[in-house]
Amino acid sequence: MTFLRSLLFGAAFAAWTIGLMLVTLPVYFFSPPWFPAWVIRTWSRVNLLLLRLITGTTLEVRGREHLPKERSILAVKHQSVWETVVFFALVDDLSMIMKRPVAMIPLFGLYTLKAGMIAIDRGGQAAALRSLAAASRRAVAKGRHVLIFPEGTRRIPGVEPAYQGGVALLYRTLAIPVVPVALNSGLYWPLRRFAHQPGTVVVEFLPPIAPGLESRAFLTRLEGAIEAASDGLLVEAAGREPRPRFPREALAKLAKSL
Repeated sequence: MTFLRSLLFGAAFAAWTIGLMLVTLPVYFFSPPWFPAWVIRTWSRVNLLLLRLITGTTLEVRGREHLPKERSILAVKHQSVWETVVFFALVDDLSMIMKRPVAMIPLFGLYTLKAGMIAIDRGGQAAALRSLAAASRRAVAKGRHVLIFPEGTRRIPGVEPAYQGGVALLYRTLAIPVVPVALNSGLYWPLRRFAHQPGTVVVEFLPPIAPGLESRAFLTRLEGAIEAASDGLLVEAAGREPRPRFPREALAKLAKSL
């Protein structure tokens, strides 16, 4: 049943994405700046609805009071494709830092760029980091929140974290609050597995980290906050019904926590 539901969601996801892009394409070339962002946000909200109706994957958001109304950096745990799809429905005026190949996807890539997403090359080359800082400054100047995945790529729930220096660069350069964000999406939209699990994805906005810390101290505090909260969500998911299928790394982390 899980496989069939996942297959149906995949078909609905593709049909909705392609259909929306084609229908709105004639307007794209003459649209005001808000239109592409509206398209991406609508795309995200409908995908969230499709997940709930087809796969039984629901959403719980905690800690919204920690999300500043003014510009901030969102440092989000990255476990799944889920957060790259759904966060546009959760946060208005969002510029997500994404890998450049995403911007090369036909039609969809056009919308992400015009909607203010930030496409970067993978790796920590100096030129790429300068480009990241400059694009983020432009987004913040427009009053946007900037979303970055501090580990750079998706990681299976329970594996040892691998935080990169890009988030520290933004923290130092932009001098605005950083909001750590924990989640458990990797249990329900698993990495490298075609199986959308029923259950509740929890997204938890944590208290912001004010600017002014030294980079190493900031990274230590950020990692500690996100990892502790994400581990707590693993423990919580183990006691929920329906219980997701845990990868072995998450089971090992649970064994240490219990």
